[in-house]
Amino acid sequence: MTPTSSGSSAVAATESFLAAYDEVLAVKWPAGTTHSEALTPYGTTRVNSYGPEGAPPLMLLAGGGSTSTVWYAQAAHLGRSHRVHAVDLMGDPGRSVVGERRIRTVPDLTAWLDAVLDALNVASAALCGHSYGAWIALHYALHAPGRVRKLILVDPTQCFAGYRPGYLLHALPMLLRPNARRTRAFMNWETSDAPLDPVWLHLRDTAAGFPSARPVTGPRPTPEALGALDVPTLMLLAENSRAHNVAAVAATAARLLPNARTATIPGATHHTLPLHAPDAAELNCRIEEFLAAGC
Repeated sequence: MTPTSSGSSAVAATESFLAAYDEVLAVKWPAGTTHSEALTPYGTTRVNSYGPEGAPPLMLLAGGGSTSTVWYAQAAHLGRSHRVHAVDLMGDPGRSVVGERRIRTVPDLTAWLDAVLDALNVASAALCGHSYGAWIALHYALHAPGRVRKLILVDPTQCFAGYRPGYLLHALPMLLRPNARRTRAFMNWETSDAPLDPVWLHLRDTAAGFPSARPVTGPRPTPEALGALDVPTLMLLAENSRAHNVAAVAATAARLLPNARTATIPGATHHTLPLHAPDAAELNCRIEEFLAAGC
C-alpha cells in the first residue's frame, strides 16, 4: 500500500467512525442532549450532556474503546433527576482532540479531569466509571475527594484485583492487530453472545480503525490510600464478568474501602454493562437509589 493510499484509508476509517458515533447520539440518546467542548491543557474534551440545567451533576467515564455514547440508557434514566455529563476520554476513540501536551501519568489524568470539571463550571459531582473509566474515577476520588460527592464503580478493572489470564488471552488478537472482526469476536465471547444494540456495536466495530493513544495505566491504589477514602462509594459488579474474579474484587473492596457498599448485577458480564437492556435497567435502578440516598 502506498503512503497516499494508506493516508486515504486512515481518513476513511476516521470518517466512518465519526459517522457511526453521531448515529448513536442521534438514534439512542434522548432528545435534548447537548454537546460541548471542554478546553483543557491536554486538548479539547467532548462532553455529551443531558438532564435539567441546574440539577445535581453526574459525570460518566466509559471503559476503553466504548466512547461516551455507551451511556445512552443511563443518560435517559438518570437524566430525569441529574445533569448527566458523559465524557470522551482523551486519546481514546471519540470526539475529544488531543493537544500538544499528552496525558502520560495518573497525575496528568486527574489534572485533566479537574480541568473538565472547571470548564463545565462544576465544583463537585457524583462520579461514575465503568471498567477503565472506573479506574480513572477511583484515582480521581483519591486525588480530589472534595470534588466527588459520590463515587460509583461499575465492574472496575485494575482497582482491587488483576485481570483473569483468560480474558487477556482472548483480548490479545484485538489488542495487537485491531479490526472489526476481532473486536466483535471478543465482545461475543465475553458477553456469551448477548444481544447488544446493533447501532452501538457498529460504532464499536468502526472504533477499531480509529487512531488512539496507548491508555495510561498504573498500579492499583495502595491499601493505605483506599482506607483513607471517605467518599460514599457504590460498587456494582457483573456476576458473570470474565474480566476478573468478581468474588475477589468484592472481598478486597469490602476490606479496604471504609465507606463502600457492593452489589452484584445478576447474569451480567463485564461488557453487557451498561449496554444490555436488562442489565442496564438493573444498573440504572441501583445507581438511582444510591444517588437519592442521604450520605
